[in-house]
Amino acid sequence: MSLEIIILAAGQGKRMRSSLPKVLHRVGGKPMLQHLIETAQKLRPKRIHIVVGHGKDEVIETITAGLQAAPDARKKTLNRKINWVTQSKQRGTGHAVKLALADVGVRSTVIVLNGDVPLVTPATLRKVSRVNNNLNLMTIELDNPKGLGRILRDSRGRITAIVEEKDASASEKKIREINTNCLAAKAASLIKWLSSVKSNNAQGEYYLTDVIGCAVRDGVAVRSIRPADTSETLGVNSKADLAGLERIYQRQCSDRLMASGVTVMDPERLDIRGTCRFGNDCTVDINVILEGTVKVGNNVRIGPNTVIRNTTIGHHSVIEANSVIENATIGKGCSVGPFARIRPETVLGDKARIGNFVETKKSTIGRGSKVNHLSYVGDSDIGEDVNIGAGVITCNYDGANKYKTVIGNNVFVGSDSQLVAPLRIADGATIGAGSTITSDVEIGALAISRGKQRSVKNWERPRKKK
Repeated sequence: MSLEIIILAAGQGKRMRSSLPKVLHRVGGKPMLQHLIETAQKLRPKRIHIVVGHGKDEVIETITAGLQAAPDARKKTLNRKINWVTQSKQRGTGHAVKLALADVGVRSTVIVLNGDVPLVTPATLRKVSRVNNNLNLMTIELDNPKGLGRILRDSRGRITAIVEEKDASASEKKIREINTNCLAAKAASLIKWLSSVKSNNAQGEYYLTDVIGCAVRDGVAVRSIRPADTSETLGVNSKADLAGLERIYQRQCSDRLMASGVTVMDPERLDIRGTCRFGNDCTVDINVILEGTVKVGNNVRIGPNTVIRNTTIGHHSVIEANSVIENATIGKGCSVGPFARIRPETVLGDKARIGNFVETKKSTIGRGSKVNHLSYVGDSDIGEDVNIGAGVITCNYDGANKYKTVIGNNVFVGSDSQLVAPLRIADGATIGAGSTITSDVEIGALAISRGKQRSVKNWERPRKKK
């Protein structure tokens, strides 16, 4: 029997007070709905049916692009497995599921999920999916279940119904066991039960939860499935909920890193917004943000207040405090920062050094080369063992076009020099400090361009007039 999954993602989420559809709000840098889709895929379902309504086009476009850009090739194929179902008018969860069931095989097992519950695990969903001839319902107990549907049981402890709080009596509101909006049953049974669900309730909607009573009427056992952790069931109805979920997610990420051997100086002050892989004996200091795909070798130290995005860092490298690295490749034994900005398409060779207040962009900096202070290197190819002095800039842009600077091996560029591209500086050349270089420099040559220094004796500085 095949498995199909229905995800309900049509709601507006008014309490979020946002024009962005609720399921597109991000946890760990990724839309909540995308988290859920990627988790659902791990069960290898035949299809994933996503019911959309409010902001439909934005939801489809964002999720499609997000899955296509995922680093895991298997995630890119997910778009072919997704069936988008439109609920033009929000008439309740039962109505939404009924629309999706029109495209579901009648012999399938169906799991129904809410699109704003991103932390549910594959292990829990596998337990929910084992329905046999039952209806499986994920439930938990809360000290404060206000606003949530309560689980009703008979004198023998069997689940008989779910009552929404707006329809609950005073005694029913005291029940602590609640519905998590995750259930599973055979498709044929769901189709049958939903055909008899009515909208005679306080909301005037078709509740999916009413199928519980239908199952009991037909003699189908309703089984309660408990998750390993209540965080798996947490949904989002407000920005406060979103922030709380973010902290839980980040702590889970930090715990996984530490379990793999990474020293995290403070797990509460590390944010991972993508995927990261670390080697052995690495240290991550406070207030570090890792975005996209980050791959880190062995014995790497990442200093505080650092942002690293879509970057590979080689063994034994050090990223000093307050540095920003994006779409770059850092070699082995490199040193970056503090206060460095490494922009996209930068490649640092092994043992290269980028110092404080240095910016690089679209440049290759060879093995053992140094750009230590207050410099800008853009659109450049720099060889090995090159020294770039303080305040040096490659002038790569004329206001309309960008040009390249090529520097050979063992070149010394003196401080406060401007290298005006297009330009080639050959191996072993020296650029005198304070020079503006506009022509190619030959092998081993000294290039220098300075105005002649002169002194004016008995010079008096201007003074303010009284």
